[in-house]
Amino acid sequence: MPKKYSEERIKVPRFNEEAGFYTTPERSKIMSKIRGKNTKPELALRKALWAAGYRYRIDYKKLIGKPDIVLKKYRTAIFVDGEFWHGYDWEQRREKIKSNREFWIPKIERNIQRDAEVNEALQGLGYTVFRFWQKEVDKNLDECLDTVLNHLKTYD
Repeated sequence: MPKKYSEERIKVPRFNEEAGFYTTPERSKIMSKIRGKNTKPELALRKALWAAGYRYRIDYKKLIGKPDIVLKKYRTAIFVDGEFWHGYDWEQRREKIKSNREFWIPKIERNIQRDAEVNEALQGLGYTVFRFWQKEVDKNLDECLDTVLNHLKTYD
């Protein structure tokens, strides 16, 4: 039985090769270089949590959205999102997308919509959800870590 969504799901069209500048093998090679997990900011945050004495699960498949870091004991899920893929400052950035707009705009908007659905579902399960932008972790790792640690200390 399909899930009932609170708002209309954004339909993402198939990637149109004719609109792009690359053939399928070239596009595939480029896209394979993009990391989905174990990114540098994610590793930095994990190392900092570990050094602070907290143990966690990574890319936890048992939870919706497969959070990057899950602290099961504290019912906390942490995501480190890429700016392009998850629509950082989307209203301004949307206008700057020049190539294959018919694909990328719905794709990123659906990602934003999915992120909201995942947050809502995890909160419904009793989890606290933290979402950090990659550049936020890169530039202000201590602030991001403090935000999470302050929350975790409420359990101790």
